[in-house]
Amino acid sequence: MSIAISRCFVVVHDVELALGFYGDLLGLQLLNDVAQDTYRWVTLAAPGQEGVAVVLSNYLDGSPADIESVRDLLAKGALNGVHFRADDLDALFDRLVAGGAEALEPPTDQFWGVRDCALRDPSGNVVRIDQG
Repeated sequence: MSIAISRCFVVVHDVELALGFYGDLLGLQLLNDVAQDTYRWVTLAAPGQEGVAVVLSNYLDGSPADIESVRDLLAKGALNGVHFRADDLDALFDRLVAGGAEALEPPTDQFWGVRDCALRDPSGNVVRIDQG
């Protein structure tokens, strides 16, 4: 028996802004774009890794109080997004910051053995990228 990661979901407040960050700035490729009423699910993947997808969505489920709590956490940046790996971390970090991404931590050699950086996507999700 084997298991593999198929997709992860990232809650965003504005799918178009998120698509600009994850698609245009990070370079993920659009695989699918599904809308229903006011909700939208956009599936992206890194080139050559179409089997591991990131789904951006503005859909929140639950009671009105639950939805408000998640929106508050999202606005505070308390929800983690996705961790990526790049072959040229410094160049990617510079491109993201030049494109308007909020830098939290520049490329840094971490004590646990990786070199990585941290940024926020337009919804406030923390995105970490390590050197591959």
